[in-house]
Amino acid sequence: MLRRIQGFKFVLLTFVASTLFFASLGLSPLAHAHRFHAGITDISMNPNTGNTEIVHTFMAHDVEALLENLYQRQFDLSDPEDIAVFKKYFEKQFAMADTAGVLPLKWVGLKVDPNSVIVFQELEQRALPEQVSIRQAVLTDFLIDQVNTLNITQNGVTQTHTFTRSKREQQLP
Repeated sequence: MLRRIQGFKFVLLTFVASTLFFASLGLSPLAHAHRFHAGITDISMNPNTGNTEIVHTFMAHDVEALLENLYQRQFDLSDPEDIAVFKKYFEKQFAMADTAGVLPLKWVGLKVDPNSVIVFQELEQRALPEQVSIRQAVLTDFLIDQVNTLNITQNGVTQTHTFTRSKREQQLP
């Protein structure tokens, strides 16, 4: 019996030691779960096209969890029908307006890889207005600690703004 307990202790200690070792290398199963929820939006003028380009990047895991939670099924963002569902959600959560009203953002497409979902939009043949109201609420309705960082580059100068659940809209500048 004593030999059996010692064997169990050895196996347990070996398991704990190997788990700690692999975790230190980032190879733990828990390494896939992340402790923060963030998105980045970059807005800049493309001088070649005359379009204001908007590129949003979010963690794929967060987008998948949101869609599964909202619709109680798995999503495949390479499927046109599932893209349409995500696009509808996304366009409710991200919008820009000037004094004349909501700006007509064109959905260019999206790129998905195992780590991220990148959404491309543009404001065709138009610079970003001097005064603009921006709503960047993507994922803030689902993840309490979601932080969306928005970078606007104009004339070589980048301004950074932070959006959260309690601060989903901002008037810029």
